[in-house]
Amino acid sequence: MGAVAVAAALGLLLLATAGGSAGDEAREAAAVRELLARLLGPGPAAAFSVSVERALAAESGLDTYRLSGGGAGAQVRVLGSTGVAAAAGLHRYLRDFCGCHVAWSSSQLRLPQPLPAVPEELTEATPNRYRYYQNVCTQSYSFVWWDWAHWEREIDWMALNGINLALAWSGQEAIWQRSEIDEYFTGPAFLAWGRMGNLHTWSGPLPRSWHLKQLYLQHRILDRMRAFGMIPVLPAFAGHIPRALTRVFPQVNITQLGSWGHFNCSYSCSFLLAPEDPLFPIVGSLFLRELTKEFGTDHIYGADTFNEMQPPSSEPSYLAAATAAVYQAMITVDPDAVWLFQGWLFQHQPQFWGPAQVGAVLGAVPRGRLLVLDLFAEIQPVYIRTASFQGQPFIWCMLHNFGGNHGLFGALESVNRGPTAARLFPNSTMVGTGMTPEGIGQNEVVYALMAELGWRKDPVADLGAWVTGFAARRYGVSHGDAEAAWRLLLRSVYNCSGEAYSGHNYSPLVRRPSLRMVTTVWYNRSDVFEAWRLLLKATPTLATSPAFRYDLVDITRQAVQELVSLYYEKARTAYLNKELVPLMRAGGILAYELLPALDKVLASDSHFLLGSWLMQARGAAVSETEAHFYEQNSRYQLTLWGPEGNILDYANKQLAGLVADYYAPRWRLFMETLVANLAQGIPFQQHLFDKNAFQLEQTFVLGTKRYPSEPQGDTVDLAKKVFLKFYPLWVAGSL
Repeated sequence: MGAVAVAAALGLLLLATAGGSAGDEAREAAAVRELLARLLGPGPAAAFSVSVERALAAESGLDTYRLSGGGAGAQVRVLGSTGVAAAAGLHRYLRDFCGCHVAWSSSQLRLPQPLPAVPEELTEATPNRYRYYQNVCTQSYSFVWWDWAHWEREIDWMALNGINLALAWSGQEAIWQRSEIDEYFTGPAFLAWGRMGNLHTWSGPLPRSWHLKQLYLQHRILDRMRAFGMIPVLPAFAGHIPRALTRVFPQVNITQLGSWGHFNCSYSCSFLLAPEDPLFPIVGSLFLRELTKEFGTDHIYGADTFNEMQPPSSEPSYLAAATAAVYQAMITVDPDAVWLFQGWLFQHQPQFWGPAQVGAVLGAVPRGRLLVLDLFAEIQPVYIRTASFQGQPFIWCMLHNFGGNHGLFGALESVNRGPTAARLFPNSTMVGTGMTPEGIGQNEVVYALMAELGWRKDPVADLGAWVTGFAARRYGVSHGDAEAAWRLLLRSVYNCSGEAYSGHNYSPLVRRPSLRMVTTVWYNRSDVFEAWRLLLKATPTLATSPAFRYDLVDITRQAVQELVSLYYEKARTAYLNKELVPLMRAGGILAYELLPALDKVLASDSHFLLGSWLMQARGAAVSETEAHFYEQNSRYQLTLWGPEGNILDYANKQLAGLVADYYAPRWRLFMETLVANLAQGIPFQQHLFDKNAFQLEQTFVLGTKRYPSEPQGDTVDLAKKVFLKFYPLWVAGSL
């Protein structure tokens, strides 16, 4: 079968399973009308007419919307082939005709009156079957403590951005829990890695109330996704089992995998059921049967057997058997099953996954029944070196962010051109685009572009013009200084590529200090400082915009991050040159001026508060004991990530409270240690510092201090104070 035929066959298969009755159309149209009322309010929403007709996409089979009407008091008519298509069409009208902006941090929804007319009927079809969203890790780094109100806003955002395929993995532990394996589960903040077989037990177990709440949430999430016509992806059995199962079935054939993430086997070294063991299809089909009985199904399932874990054998026959066993368990329960497969393992361990090994996995599932996520395609596309995944359909994904780190960064040029290049690749089997960040709520410009590309046949022709329009919509007014600031950011922090791009924030600010920290960046820091100056210059006009104030916090945070690197360099040089006074000056400014100033700026915005983060965790509890347990889970994830700092600072965030009580004490200890060592003439010993730093880190994790969950201080005033103190020094070269 040819590659194009494979992609078409998959599209037809899933279109057939999606359903197309008049009842579905009415339900989806009603869901979009309700979204419209939540977004704009009932009054403004009445100016729109929303309908769904599958026939609109009858020719192409691809999601399509049509806009018409408006002007002189006439209703704006939004027609979509699905609810998602109608929502995407609505977003297109609000964005391109009304100059509105919808984002995670805030929305700018000042509608012109009367509503602008659509000059000519506008019909747009996506070039792709799918617009996918989420990473397994997003569930833990961003969604873990969410209630229904958070989820409702997120699903609305998904619909407006045209997402039609997304993970829905909440509540699966409640299904497994019916097998009485409570001790196997990790704590809530680490469930993503329990689900992929990387971890077990760490920071667990899960309270019974957790299971009940997650079941409730999952039902609501699925109902809303399906109401829009989205396809929820449910989990399936990947082959990992609790060790306790060997007590019940002592003859079971299992293999213990290696450790993961610097955890010892108390918390990792998962047990993998042999694909030929007769228990494999029993466990796999029993789980999926219980799951689908509880939640229904849309026939697409996710499972990851070897995520960041080396298989016990590189023999193609073994890899094919392990893959086939997972798929067979799926189709035993659901003959229409399609496996959504994260292709991360192929790029994460390329030395293991050679052509024979990759071919064994891809060939073990019938073509068209394995849907591969090329997870990090904006930087390390796998489709190129696997001949378009050897004929299996794939989704070109932008990963962008690891750990939910704060920090301005992105590869917008690569993102802009990547999907089109993949679509035009010889014998391409690309069937969609996707956004797969480990954490959300950052770098909103990156996701705005990627979501738009899901509906574009070609790249944006002029990214400079595009980002200028983005700024105008975001703030609700065109402002030359703000737009110039965004163009500077586009050519600097958002112009990363190649080896410089990691998706992590490795700034010294958020890492445990040492004398070997890397401070080089791929951009000219002058662009960041000049963008900071230009945004501050725009405050008289834009300070009432919530999005502007959010961005002012974020650019000030970035500028301070740059300053921390520069003062660290000065302190390190002074220490190595045995210059005590310059060391004390640079170290003192970093630890006692910059970091406290940053904490105050962050405290002025609700999106940058440790107190809000921890309040969400505590809010998921039904008792004080649970609240303490959840809060400690959250603190661990933000910092040590394991009992011994196993993946230290991987999920770093720059939050008010975290800067003051975690990063700043660590930096004070480092600078004080350097000063003492230099004064006494003894060498700095990293291992002794690490031991003392760990005590500080652990004290924070085990602490119970309450942090404000409401912003304090004025963002503009606080940002100006930092700017006026340090920007002139930067310009004069006298930091």
